[in-house]
Amino acid sequence: ATLFLLPAMKKKYQLTRNCVQLFFTILVLIVGYRFYGFVRYCETIGETRYFGRPPSVEAFLPISSLMSLKYMVLTGEINDIHPAGLVIFVAILVIAVLFKKAFCSWICPVGFLSEFLWKSGERLFGKNVGMPFVLDGILRSLKYVILAFFSWVILVSMDAEALRAFIYSPYNIVADVKMLMFFTDISRTTFIVIGILIVLSVLFRNFWCRYLCPYGALLGVLSILSPVKVTRNPGTCTNCRKCSGACPSFISVHSQRRVRSDECTACMACVEACPVDHTLDLKLPGKGLALSGYTLSALIIVVYFSFVGAGMVTGNWHNGVSAHEYMMRIRDIHSPIYDHNRGKVQRDRGL
Repeated sequence: ATLFLLPAMKKKYQLTRNCVQLFFTILVLIVGYRFYGFVRYCETIGETRYFGRPPSVEAFLPISSLMSLKYMVLTGEINDIHPAGLVIFVAILVIAVLFKKAFCSWICPVGFLSEFLWKSGERLFGKNVGMPFVLDGILRSLKYVILAFFSWVILVSMDAEALRAFIYSPYNIVADVKMLMFFTDISRTTFIVIGILIVLSVLFRNFWCRYLCPYGALLGVLSILSPVKVTRNPGTCTNCRKCSGACPSFISVHSQRRVRSDECTACMACVEACPVDHTLDLKLPGKGLALSGYTLSALIIVVYFSFVGAGMVTGNWHNGVSAHEYMMRIRDIHSPIYDHNRGKVQRDRGL
């Protein structure tokens, strides 16, 4: 049996997925706008319009969130510096375990932008540039090297005391502000690097996601545990290879019974491309239920916002840093010398 939320509707999984991506991208833009307004309010010492700080901006602090997760496991404490970041991070990890790397193709705004760029390149040039097989393998390892580095530093080398020292450090307290300033006060070098990445993303499919994103690498490792996988029925397969041609991750779907690749993002492009009904499905093992694209999108949204709601209800959503302290920290950032020790003293005094 296949679960369909809209059984009478022709398969339009990619349209559904793009709508979900667009929803989360608009949400991110709103959050970014409000956070920019909050930072401006702090920079002008309250002389501009007040914007409340949106906690979900912490979704863009995965390294801090990974530290918070390990700290919580070791101590049982959810810190009050970036609690929303931890909640969102755990939600994304759970989605990866349940539904492969669905976060990358259904939620992530960077993934949405990357897809837009390579599809624009495909329309502009007729096709994307093919990466040589050996070079593709070498480049794909880069994101795992980066992931291994952060895993060693955080998961292996840092104990609870070291984690606490970083989490409550002046640097981490304003990590969200520094992230914003990375884009608002962009340097020439950063601008050039971003420009190069954009060009490469136009020429090659998912250049950033496939080769450089350590977040995606982490989700790919966890996605191996996912009980649902794209499953092919050899008995009805015509070997047309349309599924493999449609896969943005270059997976040879037509040659596999169950797609176990860590690159699979459950985007459902292969399922939608298959001309024979129920030859390709996103399924549980054996004769388990198959998920339609509509059902998958609903489940992803439910899981994500269930964690967000739980964080709000339990008081682990808004951080414990006051607007006044943000003003002090931001003033220090703009100062010629950023005195980290003074920042720590200010927090110890409750300023």
